[in-house]
Amino acid sequence: MVHTFSALGYQIAVDVNSGAVHLLDDASFRILGLAEGPLGEALPESLRRALPDYTREELEEAWRELLELQGKGELFSSDDYVDPNRSVPRGAPVKALCLHVSHDCNLRCRYCFAATGDFGTGRKIMDFETAKKAIDFVVRKSGARRNIEVDFFGGEPLMAMDTVRKTVEYARSIEKEAGKNFRFTITTNGMLLSDETIEYINREMDNVVLSLDGRREIHDAMRITPGGKGSYDVIVPRFQKLVKSRGDKDYYARGTFTARNLDFTQDVLHMAELGFESISVEPATGPKGDPFAVGSAELPRVFEEYERLAEEMKDREDFRFFHFNVDLSQGPCVIKRLRGCGAGCEYVAVTPEGDIYPCHQFVGKPEYRLGSVHDGSFDMGISDVFAGLNIYTREDCRDCWAKFYCSGGCSAGNLLVTGDIRKPNSAACEMERKRLECAIALRAAESERED
Repeated sequence: MVHTFSALGYQIAVDVNSGAVHLLDDASFRILGLAEGPLGEALPESLRRALPDYTREELEEAWRELLELQGKGELFSSDDYVDPNRSVPRGAPVKALCLHVSHDCNLRCRYCFAATGDFGTGRKIMDFETAKKAIDFVVRKSGARRNIEVDFFGGEPLMAMDTVRKTVEYARSIEKEAGKNFRFTITTNGMLLSDETIEYINREMDNVVLSLDGRREIHDAMRITPGGKGSYDVIVPRFQKLVKSRGDKDYYARGTFTARNLDFTQDVLHMAELGFESISVEPATGPKGDPFAVGSAELPRVFEEYERLAEEMKDREDFRFFHFNVDLSQGPCVIKRLRGCGAGCEYVAVTPEGDIYPCHQFVGKPEYRLGSVHDGSFDMGISDVFAGLNIYTREDCRDCWAKFYCSGGCSAGNLLVTGDIRKPNSAACEMERKRLECAIALRAAESERED
């Protein structure tokens, strides 16, 4: 499989199976665009007739260069993962935990997938005993794995800071004896940030996600208080203070764009102007009829906007956009390339009641309940279903050029839109492919600057 495309003035070919990326001249680009499979030793006469704008010598030279790449295994390479069942283990250690310390929120975001914070399960704060059992659960289920990720999530987790503090303290107290290293993340809307909380987050959290949708008018139209007021003016100074004192520790200013504000480049640039260097803006998802969800009808406009954002970023280095980050030199490990995030097997979510789900977006769906940290139950049948999901068992992924970058997409998003965790949401797939093209072109621009 070879995918060819043009972006940011570059003509690019991606050899899907090897991961090799090539910047091409016009003749080579057009040859690959017409090629239906591996190249033979001789330039076909039919191809020469199809490209009358080039001399035979030009086409012969381009053909020889492409053949050389093919000989190196960098074009039309074979698929080394044809038997994923050998490469993708089931019953793997659980290495990441999403702790729903709060099923309550002090905002009422209009596009919220979590029913304004309680996930449809009722407003509740996780007590420390439940959080402690969740930590014990992940220590036990992580096996010999040393590094464990714990994400404090909600609702709004700052509404449960007592539980957060006690949980971090407990996890740190058992690290040495358990042979583990905990990395903590917290996601917050910023409404309860104080100087004390900022200091604590910057000391204890390896990563922090700051919910901000961009421009004041966009943010305040979506992220409102129970009384209907906007939250921009409250949170932005607090986020700026947190980031300024965070040093080189990770963070993301993370927003959502909806079908009602498809000019999201302006929101990304606004966040950059506010001083945020790590930015992520995600499309809203939802079932058919959701007025905020970004679906197939919005794709042409979304594609234009990704291109506009990539063009803007081509000559500047003052911020990073999450979806344009791609490692072309090494990439993720084999398992992640095939299976993705590991929801339901390597990664699980725990509710305030102690119930275990494949990830935060499955919470409240009883058919996907895996067990409970209180009694130690864990349904390996459900877990094995998720462990068995990969780019080969998802039929729509097998022939997709982006499969080793996307790894099959989001199971929860698939369920929400298509009703089946195995069937990808086609609109999300199209957006992912477009983002990847922009990301690869930006790497080409970066390489050109370095040269």
